[in-house]
Parts: sequence; structure tokens; C-alpha cells
Amino acid sequence: MGVLLLAMVIGAGGRALWLWLDRPVERVSIRGELSHVNAGYLRSELAPLIQGRSWLSVDLAELRADALEIGWLAEVRISREWPDALTFDLVEQVPVARWNDDFLLNPEGEPFAPGPVSPSGDFPDLAGPSGTAPEVLAYHQRLASRIDPLGLTLTQLRLEPRGAWRFQLDDGVWVMLGRNDREARMARLTAAWDRQLADQASLIRYIDLRYPNGVAVAWHGETETVGRVEAEGS
Repeated sequence: MGVLLLAMVIGAGGRALWLWLDRPVERVSIRGELSHVNAGYLRSELAPLIQGRSWLSVDLAELRADALEIGWLAEVRISREWPDALTFDLVEQVPVARWNDDFLLNPEGEPFAPGPVSPSGDFPDLAGPSGTAPEVLAYHQRLASRIDPLGLTLTQLRLEPRGAWRFQLDDGVWVMLGRNDREARMARLTAAWDRQLADQASLIRYIDLRYPNGVAVAWHGETETVGRVEAEGS
């Protein structure tokens, strides 16, 4: 009987201690290097997640999963700080491109929603069907390495639903690359650009590479006329 009473006293005392310690979360600390979002914005996003939570009983794994739904967060670590605080160690997403107008891409090609936060810096504008973001980002990097030696910037890249590619140079000239023989077609573009097109870039409306030899060029002011430019070796 004495042992049972002692156990009941200890149990009651433990429960009282738990209730005393398990107070509402009163403070939230945010740590991490932030370049695009600020702590005020993150606190406003985190506040609904901890509303009504208590310091000891809150499930940190569940809270972490909820916090990762905030678009700008790539990684979240949460710890308790005595007596009523939670500390969030945050790793910010690194944007490298825009995706389908409403999203950004990180270096792994994973889309995330920027919400009301506008990232600083110029990013290429990429687009494609759902699930193709890693492929489009990887191909953008390959194309950019082909375009850079020409003194041009690859500003947009589109993968159409049926598999055709097109891209934009220097926010101006569109290039229709198509689906097949992309390496050979890019070689013809490079040759034609070096031979003739670079000096006439401001007059070009679009370039069509979907021909077995040479390239086709549509000029500003010529709605229907498409001229052929032969590349070396064609």
C-alpha cells in the first residue's frame, strides 16, 4: 500500500510539473542567413503555425513539416529554449530561374512559390509542362554555354507540351529549335550568326532552325517573308 501511495504521489507530482512546464509558446527566435526574405515576413508566416501550441507538447517534426510549406524555406530545424520559446534555424531557398510565371526554381530544379516576396536580381524565364523543371533548367545551362561565346544572353527558354524547344536571345529574337537534331541545329545557328546574322540582329524577328540545311529568318516589317541563310557546311 505504501508503495502504491508513493507512486500516486510521484505520478501526481510529475503531472503537475508537466502542466507547469507545458506553457503556451510565447517567443519565437529566427536564425539563419537571409538574402531575399526578412525575419518579419517569416514571423508572420510562422505565427499561425504555433498559435495555440504549448512548449512541451508541440510536435517539432510536425511543426517542421508545416514550416517547410513556406515557399522560401529550403530547410528548417527547430529547438526548444527554456522556458517558453522556440528557435527556428532556417536555410533560405536560392532562386536561379523563374518557372511558369508563378514560381521560382532552386539549383536542383525544384519549383517553389515566392509568395509576395520579389527576389532581387535578373533570372532567366523558363517554362514547360509539369514535372519538367529539372530538365528545362539543365538544358538552359547547356544552351547558355553555347550562346555566351556569341556575346548573347539566353533570357527565355520554353519546352512545349509536344516536346519542341524555343528560346529568346537578349529579350528580343526568338529561336525555334524544335524537337530533333538540336546539337546540329545549334551548330548551324552559331555558323550563321558569325557569318551574317550578328550584324543584322536588330532587324530579326525570329529564327527558325527546323530545316535540314541552313536557317530561316523572319525580319521585322516583313509579316510573311522568311529569308533563308545558309550556314557553312550546309
